[in-house]
Amino acid sequence: MTGPATAAEVTEDRLLDGRVRLRQPADGYRAAIDPVFLAAAVPGGNPGGGQAGGPSSVLDLGCGVGAAALCLLARLPAAQVTGLELQPRLAALARDNAALNGWANRFEVVVGDIAHPVLLSDISTDRNGFDEVICNPPHHRAGMAAAPDPAKATANREARASLNDWVAAALAHVRQKGSVTFIHRADRLDDLLAALRGRAGGIIVFPLWPKPGEAARRVLVRARKGVRVPLTLAAGLVLHTADGRFTTAAERVLREGHGLAL
Repeated sequence: MTGPATAAEVTEDRLLDGRVRLRQPADGYRAAIDPVFLAAAVPGGNPGGGQAGGPSSVLDLGCGVGAAALCLLARLPAAQVTGLELQPRLAALARDNAALNGWANRFEVVVGDIAHPVLLSDISTDRNGFDEVICNPPHHRAGMAAAPDPAKATANREARASLNDWVAAALAHVRQKGSVTFIHRADRLDDLLAALRGRAGGIIVFPLWPKPGEAARRVLVRARKGVRVPLTLAAGLVLHTADGRFTTAAERVLREGHGLAL
């Protein structure tokens, strides 16, 4: 491993039923199911058939150790992903994970801060922008109590960059009529829609319901730059059955690596 973390500080986990290997810090922020669903929201080919194609160039803003990017690469063999990550240690692990999965030539990681101007020319060879930008931004507003681990606090709480800044960065780096996709807390949907208003259209809100009859805690929000199409509230997906097991639809995403039909 080329990154600065030692083996004692890192665990090696599996996503997509073992098809993606993921080294991540043993303590602090750790990838769960959010990045898997974020990657699944990008259209494109599914294992064993289904939709063809998909974006050829993708930017993962705040890529962390690369969980979403790697899940996307596993499903879309023609995709190239660039990750932008603030924390050098996580960026180093993301590069290690790209190599670990055999995708070092398809996943480039750049250390950068969206709170400061990041030139498209610094992270893309195409000045028209990326086909797709995906983002799992910090879920808590600035000023809320922070996790004791500094790296986890940085990942979970807005600091120098607000949600509006994350949306602005995503739209600045996507091509005209390209798509931006976010996963966020359902109770911050109003903030996310406000940040997109007047900047993008064709918005699709896709709730992730914990169990039947329970309020959504997460939403996927997808929008297109430079289009004027009304918002769609999708049916979404139920994650767990009443007894706590993942539903068949959730298993298709989490284990089989299928995409979502937003």
